[in-house]
Amino acid sequence: MDHPTGNLQKVITIAARLGYAAKGVVYILIGGLAFMAAVGLGGQRGGASDALRELALKPFGSYMLGVLAAGLLAYTAWRIIQAVFDAEHKGGGFKGLCVRGGFVISGLIYGALAVHSLSLLLTSSSGGGSTQSRTAMLMSHPGGLVAVFVIGVIFGFVGLRQWWRAWKQSYRKNWHTREMPAHQLHVADLIARWGLTARGFVFLIMSGFICLAAWNTRPSQARGLGGALETLAEQPFGPWLLSVVALGLVAYGIYCFVNARYRIVDA
Repeated sequence: MDHPTGNLQKVITIAARLGYAAKGVVYILIGGLAFMAAVGLGGQRGGASDALRELALKPFGSYMLGVLAAGLLAYTAWRIIQAVFDAEHKGGGFKGLCVRGGFVISGLIYGALAVHSLSLLLTSSSGGGSTQSRTAMLMSHPGGLVAVFVIGVIFGFVGLRQWWRAWKQSYRKNWHTREMPAHQLHVADLIARWGLTARGFVFLIMSGFICLAAWNTRPSQARGLGGALETLAEQPFGPWLLSVVALGLVAYGIYCFVNARYRIVDA
């Protein structure tokens, strides 16, 4: 007879792997659509919500949206488990609690994305609201300006951490590398470093706009992922720059698939 703890770990493992796969699909959609826009093949320069709305319009889109929502809810559950049970052994010190708090925030973000997917599935509503409207709502509350600025700083730290992980290849410690052939590990490294660098770049752009919005008390200056991609497109050599970053986001999505297969998810 299987031990109850072993059965629970199997459920957690399945949830985590489904979650990483769902996250990968989201980033491949975002990056793929942005790349298509950069090379003039349609597409769009939007964030996760925009990508999900685009998916909902495709043949069998409702089925794919339902599966994606389930995967994102599984990812939310895994992030909460990471935080509560300290699955990655971050400890109870200040740094460890900050990292574990980041897991909770990440889980809530993807949980909200799952709810948005279900909303699209059930009501065909665009929902969600823009980054500017959410920023304005937060600024309207006491201490809202400080909260928005802190959120911007957090986005900046997340962006820098992505670069640090790409440089140091620290993501490797979370993989079952012994199960990966040498050539496969080399390809996974290239994909992971490109994906993490691109994601970090986009997060730093978002951080700058959010901090400026708080500093100038102008919610209209805040930009999310879609706004960051728009900013890249508006620069000199914008289509080229957007293409590189968009393909980097696709690479990040593939990196999530590598996590779905090889990541250590012991709780």
